[in-house]
Formats: sequence, structure tokens, C-alpha cells
Amino acid sequence: MKRKAATIERIPADVLESVAAALRVLAHPHRLRVCELLENTDLSVGQLAAELAISPAACSQHLNLMRAHGLLSCRRDGKVVYYQVAHPHARNVIHCIRDHMQA
Repeated sequence: MKRKAATIERIPADVLESVAAALRVLAHPHRLRVCELLENTDLSVGQLAAELAISPAACSQHLNLMRAHGLLSCRRDGKVVYYQVAHPHARNVIHCIRDHMQA
């Protein structure tokens, strides 16, 4: 007697496109490090730039791209802008990388 395979719902094409775009944005060492650094705390552009050892201007470009794709959000405190991970799946990517390192 044959067993019927469980039906797995296919991911809609528009969802795959959206996820692929977000993964392309994350596919850069500095941007992955930003996600890691923002995993548990909010940091300013200056703090992130110092951690990444890049200029604040270069850091801002990375942050703006990540914000444009909904991966980060920010809040202003006077003249300082603090960034945080807006999309929980960005954290999941960091967790997957850590799991991969331990495998």
C-alpha cells in the first residue's frame, strides 16, 4: 500500500522575490556584522562605524540600504540616530550563521 506524501504549501513567487532581495542586501560582511552588533542593543552610526572600522559615511550607506529593505529601523535622540533590527528574520540569519559554524 502506497503512502501519500504530505503536501507542502509552495511559497508564493512574490514572497520569494522579496526574500531574495533582502538576502542580497544581507550578503555583505559589513551588513551581516551590523545585524550581529544590533542583535541585542541599539547603536549609533558612529558606534557602528567604529566597530566595523569604516567611515561613518560608508556605514550610513549600508544602514540606509538596510532600512530601505525593512531590515533596520532607527530612532533619533537629539542629533544622534540609533539603529535597531526591525525584522526578526535578520536576527535569524545571524543565528543560522552561528549554527553553521558549530556544525
